[in-house]
Amino acid sequence: MLPLATAAQMKELDRRAIEERGIPSLELMENAARAVADTVWELLHPEEDGFSPVLSSFSSMIVMRKKDDPPPTDEEQRQAEELREIIEGKNTDPTPRVAVFCGPGNNGGDGVACARLLMERGNCQVRAFFVGDRAKMTPDEKTMEDKLTAAGGRLEDFSVDITDRSTLEATMTYEQQKILTWISTCDCMVDALFGIGLKRPVEGVFRSAVTQMQSRMNCPVVSCDIPSGVNADTGEILGEAVRAKVTITFTRGKPGLYSGPGADRAGEVRMVDIGIPHDLEYQMFRALPRLEVQHQPDSHLPLRPRNAHKGDFGKLFLLAGSEGYTGAPVLAARAALRTGAGLVYLGVPRDIYPIVAVKCDEAMPFPLPEDYAAILEKAKGCDAALIGPGLGRAPETEALVLRLLADLDTPIVLDADGINALSGHIDVLDKRSAFTVLTPHEGEFSRLIGCALPIRDRLTAARDFARDHGCVLVLKGHGTVTAAPDGSAWINATGNPGMAKGGSGDVLAGMTAALLGQKHLRQERDNTVELVTAAVCFHGLAGDACARRLGEYAMLPSELIEALPQVLSEWTDDNEP
Repeated sequence: MLPLATAAQMKELDRRAIEERGIPSLELMENAARAVADTVWELLHPEEDGFSPVLSSFSSMIVMRKKDDPPPTDEEQRQAEELREIIEGKNTDPTPRVAVFCGPGNNGGDGVACARLLMERGNCQVRAFFVGDRAKMTPDEKTMEDKLTAAGGRLEDFSVDITDRSTLEATMTYEQQKILTWISTCDCMVDALFGIGLKRPVEGVFRSAVTQMQSRMNCPVVSCDIPSGVNADTGEILGEAVRAKVTITFTRGKPGLYSGPGADRAGEVRMVDIGIPHDLEYQMFRALPRLEVQHQPDSHLPLRPRNAHKGDFGKLFLLAGSEGYTGAPVLAARAALRTGAGLVYLGVPRDIYPIVAVKCDEAMPFPLPEDYAAILEKAKGCDAALIGPGLGRAPETEALVLRLLADLDTPIVLDADGINALSGHIDVLDKRSAFTVLTPHEGEFSRLIGCALPIRDRLTAARDFARDHGCVLVLKGHGTVTAAPDGSAWINATGNPGMAKGGSGDVLAGMTAALLGQKHLRQERDNTVELVTAAVCFHGLAGDACARRLGEYAMLPSELIEALPQVLSEWTDDNEP
């Protein structure tokens, strides 16, 4: 688990470190810049020395002339030759070139300091470009510019607006052409435009700078704290955003690096310590709900007790399936068994029972009786219930779901159509006192809360729902969010796009119910939320194992289940209980 912080929390932590602890802000900036410079250096000087000359398609466009244009003047010929020399110089000189884009805030100051540190190391050509209004420069950035100048560098103005291609050639000056030609030959770029405070769309010259950083697929970009154009709290793309190869984030991760579209722009995320006292960080966050990104489970599973029997590992009641949806209940049941459930009772509609029964060997399917009392008795005899996979939305089915929610006092995992049954009946959920987990994808969640798609702030939406309705919400998707009633939340960083296939959610639902139903996992303390986050993480790790073995295109949800033995074995304690 890695700790996360919102933009507001990070600004407050920085303020306290500077004002209350006397940590010089320039020292924090220098430390941040050094981490970025180290990463750039690593990208420029890999262990394998493979220099590849880079040609600039943009400069070729500049010197291109139309057939009916008049002959070039002597000045135009001189300028064309200079542009050609910039390109040919790159083809003959292997010294790496680095462009650093700096905005007018302290994030820009990180970039200016990074440019100076790279210059001082030598063996690379570095140019720092200032984007925006110099009147808005922070005092710390001005100080860093003075240090850059003293070291022999210069913070150049980047003022070209290339967002309007129709007027580009007519409005661009020759000096701007030279800058863009040089940038087009770079081996690495540094994004220090905005940082975590951006809330408005990227426009004008800033968007042009972002476009330059996006223009070359083989030129890696290192972003300072968060890729410019990404909302640090939500992951929303604000107009346009940098696609980084590596993001160096400071002190704590930011939710937008792991959730929403921003997660696709962050590349490899590296969290670095820039000198904020750890005890100050602890004091500020200890009383706040947990907010973490999850790369692995919180802890290992314990060994199963030697003297246990199948009843000790959970009796599960599954209510699932309908005509045309016979795979969902089978996947959920098999996943539950693979995750350690002792007994799985699978109740399905009578008309699909023969099909499901043929598919089940270890689970125990049964046709749902007409009498509700018989269904309730079966469910009450179990340790946990899973309701919803492939269940359908017939009125009588939804009525059954609502009655079971009201009458069962055991943990319930509600998935798919089980969640849909709550639409317009959220009071049934509010009245439950027993532990309840909802596992919707965004479409199901939007129907439940009555909001439009896409959900722009998944983290806040999940936390608000879990708090307001006293449940655990698992909002599935890239960067699945698990939110608890106390405001704690976890963003899952495992898994891959190969899991985006019908049936993957049924597997997760079965895994979650299986962990909640095993008595020995809950003997020492109330760790039910931790068991849910573990299920989400194991699910993603199984997906990653499948992707490595089969590739993201070919992997199937059933193969997630077959990958679970390897994953669970790796995450089972090797000490005797």
